[in-house]
Amino acid sequence: MKNPKAGEVIEIQSYKHNGAIHRVWEETTVLKSTSSMLIGANDRVLVTENDGRTWFTREPAIAYFTANYWFNVICMLRNDGVHYYSNIGSPYVLDEGAVKYIDYDLDIKVFPDMTYKILDEDEFIEHKQLMNYPVVLERILYKQLGILEQWILQRKGPFAPDFTERWYEQYLTY
Repeated sequence: MKNPKAGEVIEIQSYKHNGAIHRVWEETTVLKSTSSMLIGANDRVLVTENDGRTWFTREPAIAYFTANYWFNVICMLRNDGVHYYSNIGSPYVLDEGAVKYIDYDLDIKVFPDMTYKILDEDEFIEHKQLMNYPVVLERILYKQLGILEQWILQRKGPFAPDFTERWYEQYLTY
């Protein structure tokens, strides 16, 4: 699939290592798309879980996907500042009008003061055994977790001070 243009609406689909669908965000507006990066935004979007349950996101969010790293970052605009939820997952691909990636459970939650917490290591260990992750994959994922921590500490990429606000302003033009 060719890169979507700014203003186009796409779906975000996350999968598990075994190919099973994990979660789907119904609508995200593309703000920028290149061969190695996609930035999108959504607000109160319908999310469908793998068991069919649905819910709506609560706030505007800027989504940052990269084809060069094994993580993506969701920047959520809340009353007390920007909160970040970073998923360790495969680099994204574009396919049939959707951004697709494999979610590998490890997550980092970053608070407005830039402190952070690593989440779901127990889930990662369980799924690693259940789905037989190769040792080389585990090494890649933990290396990428370290890179993501460095981005947070250096305020790089989506963690840069003006990143979320700048892209949210762009989103409001649509």
